[in-house]
This record gives sequence, structure tokens and C-alpha cells, in this order.
Amino acid sequence: MSEQTRDPDTILARYADGPAQLEAAIAGLTEEELDLAQSADTWTIRQIVHHVADGDDIWKIGIKAALGNSSGTFSLQWYWDRPQDEWVEIWNYAGRAIEPSLALFRANRCHIVQLLNQIPDAWERYMVIRWPDGQKVQLTVGDIVEMQADHVRGHINDIRLIRQAYNL
Repeated sequence: MSEQTRDPDTILARYADGPAQLEAAIAGLTEEELDLAQSADTWTIRQIVHHVADGDDIWKIGIKAALGNSSGTFSLQWYWDRPQDEWVEIWNYAGRAIEPSLALFRANRCHIVQLLNQIPDAWERYMVIRWPDGQKVQLTVGDIVEMQADHVRGHINDIRLIRQAYNL
């Protein structure tokens, strides 16, 4: 990655803008249109919105763990024990309104941005995570923030593709 894309201010601005970008991507959609997907075996727009909000909420804990106990271990084993498609069903993404998830997403991003702006050396603090393959990796707060900024961007692209497929 170029040094410009690794610039903390640029990454943090993308991260902070994630909720507005997601809301812009779904603006004007009806309840029925939120239930459209590219194909029968892919997620609907509604499911994508819930997934983004829940994923962000989970990784928020990783950021806070690194900020509070740099070099500590963060585990997502409970989550990785099931495929993501099972979480979509368990947490009933298809049957829930998106407004509470959008509010959670906005609040979490605002909360983390505030913390990062108040804690010295926040960007470099880190935690250790064990990936599903067993590998232990050190992730800095900056790494997690960038990963989450990219995550929402990728799913916004999925939503755009669905909208294009249905001329919405």
C-alpha cells in the first residue's frame, strides 16, 4: 500500500464516513426493495446492512481491547465457530428493520472516532488475534480501522450492484 493510503487521517475520515456512505447507498429504497439480492444464494440489501452493523460492532470491541490492553489477546472464536450465513439466520437479518442497525453503526463509528482522537498513540496500539486457521496475528488499531473502512466500502459496492441489476 502506498504511504498516502496508509495515512491515518485519510483512513479515519473514510471510517467516520462509513455510515453516511451506507445510508446514501440505500437511500430511497422501499421495504420490498431492501429484500432484493443479486441471486437466490446471495444476501439481500437488508441482510448486508445488518451484517455491516454487526461486524462493525464486533470489531469495535477489538479496537477497544487494543486501546485498553495493548498487546492483549482478542478472540472471535465464538463467531468463527459458525459460517457467516448461519449468523444471518440466527440473528434474523431478513426479518428485522434496518433502522436500529443503522443507528448502532452511526453510534459505534462516532464513539470510536472520539476515542481515537482522545487517546495518545491510539493508532499504534495493538492486540493479538488468532485467525480461524490458528495463526496468531498482531493487529494495530490502525489496521482494524482500515479493515472496517474497507469492509463497508465492499458491501456498498454489493448494494450498488443489486440496485443496478434491478434499475433502482
